[in-house]
Amino acid sequence: MLLHFFKMNGAGNDFVVIDNRDLSLSLTKDQIEGLCDRHRGVGADGLLAVEPAESGADFKFRYYNADGGEAEMCGNGARCFGRFTAALMDETPDRVTFETIAGTLAAELVDENIRIAMSEPKDLRLDTGVPIAGLDATLRFVNTGVPHAVAFVENLPAVEVVKHGATIRYHEAFAPAGTNANFAAVLAPGHIAIRTYERGVEDETLACGTGMVACALMHHLLTGAPSPVQVDVKGGDTLEIGFEKTGDTTFTHVTLTGPADFVFEGEIEI
Repeated sequence: MLLHFFKMNGAGNDFVVIDNRDLSLSLTKDQIEGLCDRHRGVGADGLLAVEPAESGADFKFRYYNADGGEAEMCGNGARCFGRFTAALMDETPDRVTFETIAGTLAAELVDENIRIAMSEPKDLRLDTGVPIAGLDATLRFVNTGVPHAVAFVENLPAVEVVKHGATIRYHEAFAPAGTNANFAAVLAPGHIAIRTYERGVEDETLACGTGMVACALMHHLLTGAPSPVQVDVKGGDTLEIGFEKTGDTTFTHVTLTGPADFVFEGEIEI
């Protein structure tokens, strides 16, 4: 069969996007993995599927990593999903809502960017007590919709992201689901740079939205930097994380603002 798809990217994090509002598509794990294959498919960090909402939201958000496994959500993917679904509506709205496994999210169009109202972080730990050989940094943890480990380092370009990221991702302390692994450096108060090893992609990606949120919140807790926090990603973009602190390690009104761009559309035989 021929599959009609769109290609989008959010700060370099790229996605195959399909409109499945009629629920006519039922892609297998192998088919999704094949579509995301950069040599034999379209090539992407993951696949986004638009489905009809089951509650009061506008749409349902389905997200699959490049290995074909479904994940709770994706921050950069959510921004792309917001721009894509806004284009599906009769009149371009200021706001789109969609259901995810991590809860109902909202996307707002802010000039050329998309702002996502993220799910509230949980399970925050300032020190996991997990040592990583060759990495001289405290490993912290927070779930920002998906699990994220965070390590602040002195020399970010020198970090062996794939080596250390894979070790952290598969460490027994984060079993059975595993975790994403982020490495961050402070550029200035309220401004950090990050690199991320993504679970499911099993490699470093150019950006990770939920990882940016995890690192920005940790930066605030460690330094007191106020909202919003600017985050530089490997893809070259700078995104903005907003939040309100409600307790010692709890937050609400967490937002992620950044680009979400259409790249092309096409058809592929699957």
